[in-house]
Amino acid sequence: MAGRALTHVNTSIPVFTEQIFECLPRADQRRWAHAYVRALLTTPGKKSVRRLAATVSASPATSQSLHQFVNASPWDWNPVRTELARWVERQAPPMAWVVDQAVLRKRGEHSCGVHRRFLPSTGRSVTCQVGVGAFLASAGAAAPVDWRLLLPGSWAKDPERRRRARIPSDAGLRTAEQHALDLIDSLATTAGSTPLPVVCSLDPAAGFGVRTLLHGLALRGRDFVVPVPGNLHVMVGRHLRTQRPRSGDGYGLVLTAGSLLGAGGGMPDRVETVTRRDADGRPATVVSSFVHLPGQGTSGAHAHRTYRLLAVRSDSERRPLQFWLTSLIHARTESVLALARLLPRVGEAVREMKDGFGLLDFEGRSYPGWHHHMTLVSAAYAYDRFTRQAPAVPERHLLAAV
Repeated sequence: MAGRALTHVNTSIPVFTEQIFECLPRADQRRWAHAYVRALLTTPGKKSVRRLAATVSASPATSQSLHQFVNASPWDWNPVRTELARWVERQAPPMAWVVDQAVLRKRGEHSCGVHRRFLPSTGRSVTCQVGVGAFLASAGAAAPVDWRLLLPGSWAKDPERRRRARIPSDAGLRTAEQHALDLIDSLATTAGSTPLPVVCSLDPAAGFGVRTLLHGLALRGRDFVVPVPGNLHVMVGRHLRTQRPRSGDGYGLVLTAGSLLGAGGGMPDRVETVTRRDADGRPATVVSSFVHLPGQGTSGAHAHRTYRLLAVRSDSERRPLQFWLTSLIHARTESVLALARLLPRVGEAVREMKDGFGLLDFEGRSYPGWHHHMTLVSAAYAYDRFTRQAPAVPERHLLAAV
């Protein structure tokens, strides 16, 4: 599963944008897409529409035109994202499809999908939008290629809000894990490569349906590496000397992941301990066991399917015990951990997009505008990530006549 080392490509911004946005039907849309991506790449600091416009043109009308292109122009973002995914694959064949969420803090309550949300990582509630993103992740880079916007019930079920935000009829009330499965299905039909392992984290501590996600992956026959909470119930064989089975399961003994592999747990008879380094470079111990998932009966997606549960314990007191479930039961521990380490890389990509590519600077309120903005930011980030060239000199003359 080793990924190819990241190589920097020598592609100009005009050539890149011509490839990615060639599918847009109108020449003016393609021109503004090029201008917006170039501005995202060359404008320092906050990426407001006014600042982006000043970077690419001296015309006072450019700001309104860019705003119109993002918020009102009726271009379809899906073909653009397909082209972006294929471009990223050509730069560095990915190791996995990674699905993670991005919390986008907002001021006010009128932007599409904005709501109050508790963040376990900070212990605070924030006003935000939540985007669920699909990333193509290799050994050297993670690039976003598709997004879904989480719509809470206050938006999905309010006809007036839907009308004002131009939310399409097929965008309903869907959970984060349902969005994740939608993204995986979309990649399966549009990506140029063969299906890859899925690494998916939707913060189980925040209450997302980990079991729903696992069931959906199993139904699709997808290989995966997924972080799971310590209270996830797993099933082990009858021969283990531990607690009695829960009634109705009928296949083996049911334990939580924490009680099976946590400190002082009932150790199963097949345990592998491997000393590795964690994300901080400190020694870490990996303990694993083969398990089943209960609750699906004899005909469900999980029936008689064997998974591997891993517990990663860092010697650092600052890092809690982490549990991972994977369908890659024949893969080496090092290979599974290499896939797990792609999640922090995706988190780093999201932080870079927030800090340097205007991910948080969307000024519109509509559902199409949000998707347009996320598509343009993703394209700019992917280009930068695979070139890392010095910022280009703004080409004001390109739009001087607009």
